[in-house]
Amino acid sequence: MKKRAIFNWSGGKDSAMALYQIQKQQEFDIRYLMTSVNANSERISMHGVRNELLEAQALSLGISLKKLFLPESSEMDVYEKHLFEIMNQFKKEAIDYSIFGDIFLEDLKNYREKQLQKVDMQAVFPLWNKDTTYLIEQFIDLGFKTILTAVDESKLPKEFAGRIIDKEFLKDLPIDVDPCGENGEFHTFVFDGPNFNNRISFEIGDIIHKKYTYDKAYGFWFCDLKPTEN
Repeated sequence: MKKRAIFNWSGGKDSAMALYQIQKQQEFDIRYLMTSVNANSERISMHGVRNELLEAQALSLGISLKKLFLPESSEMDVYEKHLFEIMNQFKKEAIDYSIFGDIFLEDLKNYREKQLQKVDMQAVFPLWNKDTTYLIEQFIDLGFKTILTAVDESKLPKEFAGRIIDKEFLKDLPIDVDPCGENGEFHTFVFDGPNFNNRISFEIGDIIHKKYTYDKAYGFWFCDLKPTEN
């Protein structure tokens, strides 16, 4: 019998690649995609992708979607409160595993594992410690299609927002930027791939600049994607 799991879905390339790898292994029964959504804007947290496109992804992948709605500037204790509520719901459905697309951020991995221990669930990291250049090249070769929706202005110029990840994109990346954006340099929206039943249709909208302040000020360029009919 397959192990019941949820998949922590960001809508981006690492999530798509990790889900693909998990589905190939056939060890887990993915019951839900779980995505953190900004409750005010109704967009994927950090990625800035509209709710309609998130729902289109889940429909194309054929997996039920659960949304974790969070306030605009959620403190960690608020985030953890919402997280525990939804994870306890999953536990009632005999779901014991939570799958992530993280690659090499050790602090984040440890945090996820500790939070899941509190609800007696286990974390799974199918991409852990894999070479990011290899991963992104494999991602492209497998036929995944993804577009940059958010760019850290301290790492990349505005012109990278709205670019498709392909071999030319990799050539243009500065040497100090991880090819998978694992340090938060950029975030993406996947609109097609080998585990998608259909391509997600959209058009590119405005490029918008936003600033955030946590421990310091951050600036991001966001590329708005507008859903269109297939």
